[in-house]
Amino acid sequence: MNFPPPFYRWRPHPWHGLEVGPNPPDVVHAYIEITPIDSMKYELDKVTGYLRVDRPQRSSSLPPTLYGIVPRTYCGHRVGSLMDKAQKGDGDPLDICVVSERPINQSEVILDARVVGGLPMNDHGEADDKIIAVLQNDPVWDGANDVHDLPEVIVERLRHYFSTYKLRPGEKSGVSIDRVYGREHALQVILASMADYDEEYGS
Repeated sequence: MNFPPPFYRWRPHPWHGLEVGPNPPDVVHAYIEITPIDSMKYELDKVTGYLRVDRPQRSSSLPPTLYGIVPRTYCGHRVGSLMDKAQKGDGDPLDICVVSERPINQSEVILDARVVGGLPMNDHGEADDKIIAVLQNDPVWDGANDVHDLPEVIVERLRHYFSTYKLRPGEKSGVSIDRVYGREHALQVILASMADYDEEYGS
């Protein structure tokens, strides 16, 4: 039987089988792992491409935005070189947080995200950037072209969430987050992660 392109006979792997986005690095695809109502930490299983339960969130903090990955990205040495005090990238797909005015309460969805900035999260010496984006064609956020166009409280909540979501009582945090960066640097991080992916897995 003949199927029209781009028909997938089998489910594509969200990391390797999807495109980076319709217009990268400005507009990228986001595969959503966690929604703002999730008290469980879900994570893409790198082998199967299914969503795996990683752990219950230890604290009462919930993710303030949609949270997922950008397909066909990899945080390697190029991404690591863009962050002060990072020895390397964390070896994972690039993380992305997507602001949406209307609630999206289902994970494992793909959406188009327009990049506006990012948080430089250093996790035990590894670059673990959190790209910040807005849902493409969201009329409420249509005028947001840079992270500084977002309400400051959104960035504060993101910073607090990522600063605390791995904390364990009695243990010192190995996570640090420097000042939020704007759209131009975020685009550099995405391009670096795309180049790292091509080096690691082939274009």
